[in-house]
This record gives sequence, C-alpha cells and structure tokens, in this order.
Amino acid sequence: MRRQIGLYAERILGRVVKWLIRLLRRADPDRASDFCGGVARRVGPYLPAHRVGRANLRAAFPEQDTAWIEATLAEAWENLGRVGGEYVHMARIWDFDMQRPNSGRIQTDSVPLFDLLRDDGKPALCFAAHLANWELPAIAAAAHGLPSAVVYRMPNNKAVAKEIIRIRAPLMGRLIRTRAQAALEMAAALNAGEHLGMLVDQHFSRGVEVDFFGRRCKANPSVARLARRFDCPVIGVRVIRLPQHGFRIEGFGPYELPRGEDGEIDVVAATQMITTIVEGWVRDYPGQYLWFHRRWR
Repeated sequence: MRRQIGLYAERILGRVVKWLIRLLRRADPDRASDFCGGVARRVGPYLPAHRVGRANLRAAFPEQDTAWIEATLAEAWENLGRVGGEYVHMARIWDFDMQRPNSGRIQTDSVPLFDLLRDDGKPALCFAAHLANWELPAIAAAAHGLPSAVVYRMPNNKAVAKEIIRIRAPLMGRLIRTRAQAALEMAAALNAGEHLGMLVDQHFSRGVEVDFFGRRCKANPSVARLARRFDCPVIGVRVIRLPQHGFRIEGFGPYELPRGEDGEIDVVAATQMITTIVEGWVRDYPGQYLWFHRRWR
C-alpha cells in the first residue's frame, strides 16, 4: 500500500511540474523570474530547508548577527526561485553577442579565456558552484563552440527528469548522469577532446576531506583526479546575478594545481585549492549561494 501511495504521489508531482513548466513558458523570462523569486522569498522561510540554511550561514559567518543571516537567507531563497523561473527560458536568456559584447543580459570579459580553450586542441575541466543561475556556464561553453559535456544529477522523479533533460539537451552538449559509470563517461569525454563541466560545492560522501569556511567536509575530487590523469587545463567559472535580470560570467584560470614530490597532481591538495576558490566566490556573494544543502555532515 505504501509503495502504491508513493507511486501515485510521484505521478501527481510529475504532472504538477509539467503544468508549471507550461505556465511559466507563457510568461516572458523577466516575469517568470520575478514571480518565482517572489514566491520563494515568501514561502522559503516556512520550509524545513530554511533551518538548514540558517545553520550553514551561522557556521560560515559566525561574526554576523541574526538580522544579516535572515536577510541573506531571504536573498538566497529569492535567487533559488528565480533559477526555477528562468529554467524554461534558458535559450532566450542566453543572448551574448560576440559583435556587441556586454550589451544584453549576459556580460563577460572572459572571451579570451574561452577562445583559448576552444582553439588549444586540448580537453579541459571546468568547475562551478551553485551561485546565481548555475546552469549558465554549461550553456556558455556550448554557445562558444566548445565541444562540451556536463555532469548532472538526475532528479528522482522520472517525469521531472524527462522535462529537465528535454530543456538541457539542446543547450548543453553531452549530458553525463551521476551514476556508477559516470567516471568512465567523464574520461571518455576528455579522451574525445571535450570540455567537461561539473558543480563541486556540495557534500560528496565518497570524497576527500577538505576545509570549507573553516570546517571539515567531504568534497568531490573528480576534477583533481581527472586533471592528474589527463594533465589538461582546469578553469573555474562563476555566475553573478546583476540588477535588471542580467548576469555576469567570470572565467578563471587555467589554474596550476599543486603537485606532489613525484610531479603528479596532489588530489587532496588540489581539491582543497578548488574548495578554497569556491569559498571565496561565496564570500563575495553570499546571498546568491544555495545554502539549503547540508554541506557539513
């Protein structure tokens, strides 16, 4: 009986998500972002995840008072809602014009870096974090002509997963689902000369121990391990949400990852370096970060 109830609830959720996607598609990107951001800002504080976010912020910024923490959480909820509202409009949001750079929603001064990656004849590794609209770096790579692959986590609900894949597939190159054979697929992408992107800022139970905001946690070492194996460029990309529905995309690197006495990349030290870089990004824009995940366990 419990299993049947679960299946029934999953079907209802799938239908609700499809209905919401169709509804949001009828609005323009700005209105969809404003509406979903406003709803999330009002509803978020009543959800259990708000307590997770509050605990995370207190751990990361012990010097800040309650008013600052609550204001930052409200901004983070709004950002999360905006990401949801923008999701169905990703193709319309990406309006970067090489002939008129920084004239549209998307702004960047990192074109020379993306040109280098496109033209150097090498595969590359790109790490990002859940900042602003974290889907944009994957679109940026494909739009700039970089053969690309993106690692993503499949939602548990099959209907929701199908809708997400349908939106992502035309925009983001090869999609690699996190599963047992993902490591082989990532290696195959690099072997094929593709540019592999992944989010690296969440808890990874099989990861290595690092410091994040002065506390120990486990981080995904895949970037460091693959860089050690393929000796390819490693870059970081962050997105900053701007006023008037704009975004700034910033690329950093290629980074020189720390190496051991044997001359090979030190996986633990390199993973710590990447985590420290992400921490700096979050410190710059704490209200645009996804705090509602249990990072420290």
